[in-house]
Amino acid sequence: MRRPFCDYCGTVGRLRPGAKNLLAVVGAALLCAASPLALGLARADTLEGALALAYQNNPTLNAQRAGTRATDENVPQALAGYRPRVNITASGGEQSLSTTTKSPTVNGGAVYSTSSGYNSPFSVGLTMTQNLFNGFQTANRTRQAEAQVLASRATLANSVQTVLLNAATAYMNLLRDAAILDLQRRNVEVLQEQLRQTRDRFNVGEVTRTDVAQSESSLAAGRSQVLTAQANFASSQATYRQVIGVNPGKLAAGTPVDRFSPKTLPGAVATGIGTNPSVAAAQFNVDVAMRQVKVAEGALLPNLSVQGSVQKSYLAPGTLVTMESYNASLLGTLTVPVYQGGSEYSLIRQAKETLGQTRLNLDVTRDQVRQSVVQAWGQLEAAKANIEATQAQVQAAEIALNGVREEARVGQRTTFDVLTAQQTLVNARVAVVTAQHDRVVASYSLLAAVGRLNPEVLGLHVPTYRPQVHYEQVRDAWAGTRNPDGR
Repeated sequence: MRRPFCDYCGTVGRLRPGAKNLLAVVGAALLCAASPLALGLARADTLEGALALAYQNNPTLNAQRAGTRATDENVPQALAGYRPRVNITASGGEQSLSTTTKSPTVNGGAVYSTSSGYNSPFSVGLTMTQNLFNGFQTANRTRQAEAQVLASRATLANSVQTVLLNAATAYMNLLRDAAILDLQRRNVEVLQEQLRQTRDRFNVGEVTRTDVAQSESSLAAGRSQVLTAQANFASSQATYRQVIGVNPGKLAAGTPVDRFSPKTLPGAVATGIGTNPSVAAAQFNVDVAMRQVKVAEGALLPNLSVQGSVQKSYLAPGTLVTMESYNASLLGTLTVPVYQGGSEYSLIRQAKETLGQTRLNLDVTRDQVRQSVVQAWGQLEAAKANIEATQAQVQAAEIALNGVREEARVGQRTTFDVLTAQQTLVNARVAVVTAQHDRVVASYSLLAAVGRLNPEVLGLHVPTYRPQVHYEQVRDAWAGTRNPDGR
């Protein structure tokens, strides 16, 4: 991890007036159960605590934070264009020279002389180059890098929303599957008792062998449903561990987060377009593409630089007579580009097309956010209505089952009718659990769609990661290979 977070404990959020507790609904539905669902609240994991753990531990989110820190380095790299470049050079070695010269004489002849020897030439020099003007490319690259940093932060914020939504979904999935598994197990207990009673009645001649077979078939189907529920529960446990980073314990009830979302659909759409991090990232990407056009156009402008150099040489290479030399210079260079094969013009055209593409992508992102908000709003409204419908379904199914059992005792109903009514009640109870799950998940989906699913809004007890801290630490760094955390 980038920076260690302090330990903390999650707290259970206070229920809104009228909001239903998932476990309470399940417990009320289990009228034939001997005890309520065994999910304790004293030392239970809470949804808020799970979200805080996911915010701290999720590897996908930590990887995105590392990517954001890497993007921060684009700014000091761009600012390097304002700074001088200094090089120190040194050379040395051994050389062997032999030189023969020809000198004419007065009588038309020539005199030949040969000089040879060994020496060890050595030189050391320093060169400093400072760019004074490069067509505003350094300034535009710096602004482009700053826009990249902002886009990366918006992408990080979007990743936070995704991770928190996945964590809330994983938590509620596990809670739902645990409740369904308990319902199916209790259903098997009821079916076992039903089979025992049917066999007793068969032994005294009140029912036929067909009734016993129907009870046995229902019990086998119930056991199959238990196995399916166990598989779903194990899968949800694995997903919980993957997303949140720890093994699940006893889970407390989850509650909706409607209080953080806009109260009307038009307000939700406007908030989503204005605050969703994916829209912000797309806007900053437009700025990045716009600056790239300016950088490409800067290649057509003159370049001005100044270079100073100092060099000291001893026993210069290539000669045996120079013992020592010194050279210092300060030169300015002006370069006016005229034509470089046409590539610079192609780069400008390409950058403009990329800019047009990013602007269209911004429109696409806004449309996607609008669609996500409307969809999440509709799902939330449907989930609210579905809770009332499924609760009414449970009440009706309970009344129907009790009536069918009484009628079966006096011979007006068959065993098959009782088993059918029992399965209808189980299905209704499962529907209530699923509706409560969908209600909570839909509220988190809407909050993510409007761009407000973050630790600050939710009030999570976890230190908030601040990407600007690393940016400020590296922005004006002139040298050094260690990261701010010491690596």
